[in-house]
Amino acid sequence: MWWQRRRDPVADQRWVVLDVESSGLDPARDRLLAIAAVAVQTADERPWIDCADSFEVVLRRAGEGPPPDKANILVHGLGVGEQGRGVEPADALRAFERYVGDSPLLGFHVGFDRKLIERAFDATLGRRLQRRWLDLEPLAALTHPEANARALDDWLAHFGIVCSVRHQAAADALATAELLLRLWPALRRERATEFEACVRLAAQRRWVA
Repeated sequence: MWWQRRRDPVADQRWVVLDVESSGLDPARDRLLAIAAVAVQTADERPWIDCADSFEVVLRRAGEGPPPDKANILVHGLGVGEQGRGVEPADALRAFERYVGDSPLLGFHVGFDRKLIERAFDATLGRRLQRRWLDLEPLAALTHPEANARALDDWLAHFGIVCSVRHQAAADALATAELLLRLWPALRRERATEFEACVRLAAQRRWVA
């Protein structure tokens, strides 16, 4: 497990961009395997990714449960051995909660990540992770309709963002944070550089769609 956090961050100016790895594509059934996150500082005129303020953990796999999906292992690269050497789920989730603090959470199609994390918190700690969430996909679609993009790969290609290792949580979280920075000029034009303003703007996506 790796994590480092700046001291005394201002929650509304520190946004945490995350990505997860899972045992499959069904967030209602599959297991959370890993979480990675990186902070974006939004207080300045130009927000920036604070790579020194980051988090990464692999959750230890218990012996019970269905066998690992071999195809999923090939995609994510998280083999049985690495999962076995991971961090106890309760310790991993508490560490993630401390890392996040009061900061809001962002991701691309973040509903998937949110459901996996909330299920893990509920099953392991008997409670939810009470944080604010924001999906970058509707913000991207609203502010750059000319891109005609849907998946994260499409948006990365549109902005020329290089992801070092796709489907690896830390690399995907960093690429998603870079996407947020590329969206920032358009968000500024929409006067949506505060978190709640972004939430309101993202909510308009269903009406436009």
